[in-house]
Amino acid sequence: MPNSPLDLELAAVLARFTSDSPTDTGPLTVESIRASSDLAVRTFGALAPVFPQVERREFTMIADDGVPVRLVWFSSTEAETTGSAVVHAHGGGLVSGSVDLFAPFVSRYVARSGVPFLSVEYRLVPEVSGDRPVRDVFNALTWLHEHACELGVDPQRIGVFGESAGGTLAAGTAILAREHAVPLQKQILVYPMLDDRTGPNPPIAPYASWSHAGNEVVWDAVLGSGARSAPVVPGRLVDASGLASAYIDVGTLDLFCGESIAYAEVLKAAGVEVELQVYDGVMHGFDQVAPDIEVSRRAFANRVRVLSAL
Repeated sequence: MPNSPLDLELAAVLARFTSDSPTDTGPLTVESIRASSDLAVRTFGALAPVFPQVERREFTMIADDGVPVRLVWFSSTEAETTGSAVVHAHGGGLVSGSVDLFAPFVSRYVARSGVPFLSVEYRLVPEVSGDRPVRDVFNALTWLHEHACELGVDPQRIGVFGESAGGTLAAGTAILAREHAVPLQKQILVYPMLDDRTGPNPPIAPYASWSHAGNEVVWDAVLGSGARSAPVVPGRLVDASGLASAYIDVGTLDLFCGESIAYAEVLKAAGVEVELQVYDGVMHGFDQVAPDIEVSRRAFANRVRVLSAL
């Protein structure tokens, strides 16, 4: 594409994928978004390297509504126990994804940082709505505190990590942690979905892997006629004082770029320590599509640095 704003390495990778990809012209619904998103994550996850040193342990917690929720503890047999850990919420627009689908990406973070991840099989929309997904993730944070000794975790060195819609839940969990005085050291928000008010951005539309139309479908399913406020919509947060320090990254061709920058500014204005990384020429999920290009390696290294500092 002439005069494309896409990173050149990313454009080359996308050309290989899109040349063989069918064009979906069906109606945009929660069901179609779930199917296409899960297919994409499964495809790119299958291409990810395997890390045999990363082991899994299965747990079940009882959420605050009495429903069992699956938790998976990812840890490296090659890492020294330092006491840090993160609660992880996977991406998928709050309507798709799973712990298992995102396991290849989680395993890479665990292998490279040595920091264990507790991944949450939070309930998806539309099977639930409103604050249920974020409460599942917050419940997992409190569960980790309760089981810290068993897992060798220092309660003062726990973070929360989420990509895309997982970033919604990670940010919301940080808000709930403040409200309930649950210790939280860091919130790591990777191209987070933060604000239902984000409008269309025509200049980036040809490159955006997550569209404004899809974003509206998802937020409408999440919120329905319910309250549009934090912690369900972190971008609507009024008072950010006292939140855990944050790391946020996003690409310039991501629909969520503006809301990520705006959220970082809200946090900074409230005195919260924030590191914001904005990567030129890349869209939503760029690092999963093209993990070996320079900008993806740089983004991954920054996240591992933050994880390692917990």
